[in-house]
Amino acid sequence: MSCHALITGGQQGIGLGIATALGQAGFRLTLAAEAPETSRPVQEALAALPAGTRYLRHDLRDIATIPALMDEVEAGGALTTFISNAGVPAITRGDLLDMRPESFDRCHEVNLRGAFFLAQEVARRMLKRRAKDYRSLCFITSVSAEMASPERAEYCISKAGASMMARNFALRLAPEEIGVFELRPGIIATPMTEGVRDKYTARINAGLVPAARWGAPADIAAALLPIVTGQLRFATGSVIAVDGGLSLPRL
Repeated sequence: MSCHALITGGQQGIGLGIATALGQAGFRLTLAAEAPETSRPVQEALAALPAGTRYLRHDLRDIATIPALMDEVEAGGALTTFISNAGVPAITRGDLLDMRPESFDRCHEVNLRGAFFLAQEVARRMLKRRAKDYRSLCFITSVSAEMASPERAEYCISKAGASMMARNFALRLAPEEIGVFELRPGIIATPMTEGVRDKYTARINAGLVPAARWGAPADIAAALLPIVTGQLRFATGSVIAVDGGLSLPRL
């Protein structure tokens, strides 16, 4: 297999779970995130992932550096798989009537604007360089793309925008045989949710999640593998909830 995956935010949480699964499936891996390469999460991820895994430091807010990033990515081989996973939460949770512009802007600059322009450049380069292996773009959004949370509305709004972004890429790239998918994780045990672990554990125990447990990064990775290996290629544009039934309407 000559598949090469770029995973944003692949050094921890859901991104690391995806990188682990793709590495085990024989993908070459390039991770990109804002954290310094010398940081503990990055070093631990590189030690755990297959030899040859590359890490490139990139701030999604800095769209001017995207071409240079992609030049470095492609130095490791033509890209076949793009996982748009990196994201940031609200700076602080609270009443949306008290939301500060800097928190709104941060979510949108990373989760939407930065994600869009990187995906745009990925798609352009995929079209320039034909590959024999199946090619795909996968956007990791959130159940918050549909489920409202007024205490972190800026995050929800950015993820709703990212959901529409995925649909538009799916329509544009379907004739080119490039699959585009959106995965919506639910309540997943990651560094991002560590600060609300007790709150959500209590709510899960009270019945919030029909599956009656926290999700794990491996759950997202398991749903992603059939997508990136082309088994769902005719389902391009699909939205897949990976949330233990959290987003199912109930009486």
